[in-house]
Amino acid sequence: MVDKKDSPRNVETTGHSWDGIEEYNNPLPRWWLWTFYATIVWGLIYAILYPALPLVKGATGGVLGWSQRADVAAQIDAVTASHAELRAALVETDLRVLAENEALHRYAVQAGAALFRNNCSQCHGSGAAGAVGYPNLLDDDWLWGGRIEDIALTVRHGIRNEEDPDARFSQMPAFGDLLERAEIATLVAHVQALPNGVAPLGGEGGTLFGDNCASCHGDDGLGNRDLGAPNLTDAIWLYASDDQSLTRLISDGPYGVMPPWGDRLGEPGVRALSAYVHQLGGGEGETDTSIEEAPVATDAAPEDGAQE
Repeated sequence: MVDKKDSPRNVETTGHSWDGIEEYNNPLPRWWLWTFYATIVWGLIYAILYPALPLVKGATGGVLGWSQRADVAAQIDAVTASHAELRAALVETDLRVLAENEALHRYAVQAGAALFRNNCSQCHGSGAAGAVGYPNLLDDDWLWGGRIEDIALTVRHGIRNEEDPDARFSQMPAFGDLLERAEIATLVAHVQALPNGVAPLGGEGGTLFGDNCASCHGDDGLGNRDLGAPNLTDAIWLYASDDQSLTRLISDGPYGVMPPWGDRLGEPGVRALSAYVHQLGGGEGETDTSIEEAPVATDAAPEDGAQE
């Protein structure tokens, strides 16, 4: 702003006056003005060619039909296509000898690691160490078997879910409806003592164990993988071993559920995830006692509840 009396310049003012002081009406530089007009034209052209204007259920698609989602999908499809031979070989290879093919096994483990992070880590943890009610996949204690084909079967069909008729299924009764509170307390103390070498069928607790628990967990307390019944002598607890936790488990019965991954990830995904879980540290070889692998279904998927 300038006082006109003191200014030798003959420039129009805006007409505004503050205590006799007025403001020059200098025009914007031409280069700046034309740049501004160019940005307006560019914005209009962009809004016509590309998705831009928000609507009630989306946005205008643009005359070019470009979509960032479509670009990402195309890139994913390209990567999938580049792995087509490996995926086909993974499906055709017997899981029991997969580790003998170093390149294919390495691909399966790396692909399985990505699948685990995206689908399994929410329950089993990013490091696969599990949590209360979610099995630790790093140890060598397995509810349904630790051979790679056992793991694949669990991944493919899940556990106790209503989506897959071939899901692994077992149910522990709610003994709160069958036993007195004092009997449950005795059974809790007996089960807690089993890892310390107490005879599973010895004493009052052993009698209760033999009458109510041995049919699934065995007279020796070592469990039964055909039924998903855990080994009670190894001090590895899925739901904790304190008095309150065991009382609740025996009274109400646990009923953990794992979804089937076969249809979600396809058979290559099931096998890749199984290879990853198997090599984490607790996977068993063919000489270990377990169950036989069920027939392979096409386009099955991976799981996350293979261990106790």
